Amino acid sequence: MNLFAYGTLMDIEILAGITRCRPDRQAAVLSGYSRHPVRGEVYPALVEKEGGRVAGVLYLDLPESVWPCLDRFEGEMYRRVSESVIDRNGLALPAGTYFCRPGFRHLLKESEWSFEKFLKSGKMLFKDEYRGFNEVK
Repeated sequence: MNLFAYGTLMDIEILAGITRCRPDRQAAVLSGYSRHPVRGEVYPALVEKEGGRVAGVLYLDLPESVWPCLDRFEGEMYRRVSESVIDRNGLALPAGTYFCRPGFRHLLKESEWSFEKFLKSGKMLFKDEYRGFNEVK
């Protein structure tokens, strides 16, 4: 199964630290969702939004063995769903992705999460301090 990553997992180092694999990847877009920062954290969550579009990374053909690690990494705030994403060639491909469960949406900011900002100021903090990341490595 493919993985559509829209937050911290867009960084191949973080993905490889969790899954112990480095799958082929390409840019992709998920329609019908928006991405928002989680209050007090450096990572985002997806929520459904009519007309929304989220740019991310499509990791191709992840081994079945990595999905339990990803599920543990994402935790109870997120639910894995299968969605159709558009790859760089305009083709629709199925992918698993994680969206925010309704009971946690009050934790999201209204603003849009920035991957560039995460790389500049949040990645090291995430790798050093995020307990969930350290537990699944």
